[in-house]
Amino acid sequence: MIETYPHDPAAFTQGLDFDGRTLYETTGLYGESSLRRVDLETGEVLQMRSLAPELFGEGCTVWEDSIIQVTWKAGVGFVYDRETFEVLDQFSYPGEGWGLTTDGDRLILSDGTSYLRFLDPETFEELGRVQVLDHAEPVVRLNELEWVRGQVWANVWQTPNVVRIDPEDGRVLGWIDFSTLTEREPRGVLNGIATKGRRVFVTGKRWTHIYEVEVKAAD
Repeated sequence: MIETYPHDPAAFTQGLDFDGRTLYETTGLYGESSLRRVDLETGEVLQMRSLAPELFGEGCTVWEDSIIQVTWKAGVGFVYDRETFEVLDQFSYPGEGWGLTTDGDRLILSDGTSYLRFLDPETFEELGRVQVLDHAEPVVRLNELEWVRGQVWANVWQTPNVVRIDPEDGRVLGWIDFSTLTEREPRGVLNGIATKGRRVFVTGKRWTHIYEVEVKAAD
């Protein structure tokens, strides 16, 4: 762990993303779901747009001048103006939405299963999918996602683990154990990965802090 930053302890974190300078966060739960602009240093919520109470917000990613957010069971996603949070578009997809990231060309969606779906960022049509396998065993409950130097990093729901995935074939490249952080934050599970350059930040649902971490190979 390199540094700690304040985090809203009421935030049921679903998505975390930097656009290079600004930190965006999406939160979940019915009646509490939102899109937020957050000051990393102070934890202050600088801007917020709430979702309709019947929607359960999930992951988000920055795409060009917009922010894209999915929802859990409603099968609907939103495209927001990155500055104003005005809704620019709405789209649908089959099944559930959990985590969302981008490789720069496609959106990458998790749905709570062992699959990652690849979507066209303009039409939101599915372009393909891969199953995430660790030595032929499916890795299920893939949740919040982040694109990290050619890999997809995914929180595994209700565990302290992040799995590193080869997006080409779904092969597991390794695991990151954040149990030292989850022991500090007993109120909620790990969920939230963001990168700023080569810096890595993680948090969780109702956590009191965002942690800047250095990921090292195990002995």
